[in-house]
Amino acid sequence: MKLAMWSGPRNLSTAMMYAFANRADFSAVDEPFYAAYLARTGLAHPMREEVVASQSTDPAVVVRELLGPNPGGAPHVYHKHMTQHMIPGVPRDWLGQVTNVFLIRHPARVVASFSAKYENPTMDDIGFAHQAELFDEVTALGHAPLVLDSADIRNDPEGMLRRVCAEIGLDFDPAMLSWSMGPKPFDGVWAPVWYGSVHRSSGFAGPEGPLPQLEGAAAGLVEAALPFYERLARHRLAT
Repeated sequence: MKLAMWSGPRNLSTAMMYAFANRADFSAVDEPFYAAYLARTGLAHPMREEVVASQSTDPAVVVRELLGPNPGGAPHVYHKHMTQHMIPGVPRDWLGQVTNVFLIRHPARVVASFSAKYENPTMDDIGFAHQAELFDEVTALGHAPLVLDSADIRNDPEGMLRRVCAEIGLDFDPAMLSWSMGPKPFDGVWAPVWYGSVHRSSGFAGPEGPLPQLEGAAAGLVEAALPFYERLARHRLAT
């Protein structure tokens, strides 16, 4: 299985990658289109030059690698994808060849967390519209993609991961519930900027508190993203 997990930033995506990669039958690929995205947009992300140097900037090459042999010869592979990376010029004709799952999170939490790392984010930066577009494209292929809400996973990691595995045709492995602290060999070079909290963890964090109350441009961004989140949330795997 090639499991493509589609989310925006700050959305439990790294913890989910660690959970699946901790299985003996999985390897992992971290944000394979990141360098291509930066090369095409010119965005000044943290560690931009290091990211661009670490991966192919040709999305066609990235697709060939994703569809080729799994890293380490593993039976299965987890592809951690950021939806905002799928800009014009990045091919999507391969989506029918992988198992697509969509990971969502309330935009108030995403905007609050992302804004702490990246100044003045826009809708293009947080990926909600891209995610809905990709969901529609995969649905049109007839694959009825699975949708997971990060809050549901944090509320009941074992219960939700058992259900996820059943839905995609895998046996549940308890190894998914914990991992060793610290960096992982499959982390992208950007990990020192973005992965601090998950590197300090050895499992999923507990339930989140009330939604953050945002003001000004951040509140406007939440309002713009909310319809896309709510549309996908109607399809989420219920608890």
